[in-house]
Amino acid sequence: QVQLVESGGGTVQPGGSLRLSCAASGFPFNAFAMSWGRRAPNKGLERVAGIDTDGVANYADSMKGRVTISRDNDQNMVYLEMNNLKPEDTAMYICAIDHSEYWGQGTQVTVSS
Repeated sequence: QVQLVESGGGTVQPGGSLRLSCAASGFPFNAFAMSWGRRAPNKGLERVAGIDTDGVANYADSMKGRVTISRDNDQNMVYLEMNNLKPEDTAMYICAIDHSEYWGQGTQVTVSS
């Protein structure tokens, strides 16, 4: 079955960086676009970034310029590099098969001084 397992979250100070990872299994990874979303407290799910099967990325305006999404088709991994983090970036970050019902459990990112 499809499994998406995120890791790499934690607590960082404003201006800090984190690299999130998503380990994918149970489907032909290199045939699917992938994405990262986030869910902040009392807010809905927000798309952060997506990457297609050719590695072409797209980003939401909210984090554009501060995040980089990448994928490793040999390792079935998706990454989200986040820089210059702000308190408003605090959220559960979730990996997904793009435009699908398949989401991981998420990894918590807290930005606080």
